Amino acid sequence: MSKDIRIKKGLNINLIGAAEQTTSKAVLSNVYALNLEDFHGVTPKMLVKEGAEVKAGEPIFYNKNIEDMRFVSPVSGEIVEIVRGARRRILTLKILADKEQNYHDNATFDIDSADGESIKKALLQSGCWPFVKQRPYAIVANPDATPKSIFISAYTTAPLAADTDYVLRGKEKELQAAITALAKMTPGQVHVSVGNTETSPFTNIKGITLHKVSGPHPAGLVGTQINKLDPINKGEVVWTVAPQDLIIIGELLLTGKFNAERTVALAGSSIKAPKYYTTKIGAEISTFLYASGVNEDKFRLINGDVLTGAKTTPEGHLGFYNNTVTAIPEGDDYEFFGWNKPVFNKISSTRALTFSWLNKNKKYDLDTNTNGEHRAFVVTGRYEEVFPLDIYPLQLLKACMVKDLDEMEQLGLYEVAPEDFALTEFICISKQPHQQIIREGLDLMYQEIG
Repeated sequence: MSKDIRIKKGLNINLIGAAEQTTSKAVLSNVYALNLEDFHGVTPKMLVKEGAEVKAGEPIFYNKNIEDMRFVSPVSGEIVEIVRGARRRILTLKILADKEQNYHDNATFDIDSADGESIKKALLQSGCWPFVKQRPYAIVANPDATPKSIFISAYTTAPLAADTDYVLRGKEKELQAAITALAKMTPGQVHVSVGNTETSPFTNIKGITLHKVSGPHPAGLVGTQINKLDPINKGEVVWTVAPQDLIIIGELLLTGKFNAERTVALAGSSIKAPKYYTTKIGAEISTFLYASGVNEDKFRLINGDVLTGAKTTPEGHLGFYNNTVTAIPEGDDYEFFGWNKPVFNKISSTRALTFSWLNKNKKYDLDTNTNGEHRAFVVTGRYEEVFPLDIYPLQLLKACMVKDLDEMEQLGLYEVAPEDFALTEFICISKQPHQQIIREGLDLMYQEIG
């Protein structure tokens, strides 16, 4: 069964520096790290202490609110540092990796004969459960809730993001195992969205409802696809899983080994030779950054894509959910009267002063300059032109800012995640932090309503 999704509202941000489809093996990192900020809403309780020796895939902490939910080490080695913040809150765990990797043994079983509960238990205990996220609230899924459906987006539209078809090539066996397992945990369908192509590794996967998606960004975001196929109402839950995470889940179920390997796209105009690298979750970014070289001294390194990623440094570590690292010029210079002259080297959703609309396929070398300053919302109607969800974006943002729970519910906060507002934030002439506003609104709703 296939249902096409055609998105008309949106905006493609074409940037210079897309990763060439060649893959190299990154230099082995000495230290790997897990950033607890990646697991939003999880309160960690340590299972090991500093100095402890752990194997790859061995549990190192669990979720205080759901004790069966374990989080594991991506590599074998020694826990060398537990970085804490205010009130002794755990921020980062650092592991000094062994030269020879040893893996924690997990039980394997026949996926076809296993039931949903046994699969869920295996994923919780093995550390694969954090790959399953839920809407509403955009957090790690609650295993006690039953999702009405599961969504997987294998269509990439974010600027310079890793090409899903390329990184999944040759992993059909693991994909099928993961899909078969996930399908047993929902009474609904497993929706998989791909581009309008026949080369997707999901083409011959069984047990899915395949959708072909076309249109500008954010057509590739799972939130857009949920809104068009199976909108979320109050009391309903939908699970989402990223395509590369399916490989880790599938390999765990087939072999009993938690293999935290990632194929990462190193991209951006500040990279001399943008390409793909094979590394592991939590690896030091410098282990593959300098192998491709950088074009200038002052650049912004982003852990993720340019719209939703977090600022980092070469000494930083690959995020738990990330498969893209982007480097673009740092925007620390300002144009004299830049607001009052025609612009040919920037992207805009309007036709005022900029001429990007004349050549929609042109690629740009953008920096991090915001080209404006923070101010109160200016009502222009531009958000709706790039926001394809059946939601009023400006009204929802304002409801979150004033903490009006009734309005937040009625305006559709259950359906969205911060990434769904990344594009409206990009075009916002008021320079408001849309993703932060939505995240704070979701946290408030989760705290008050749950």
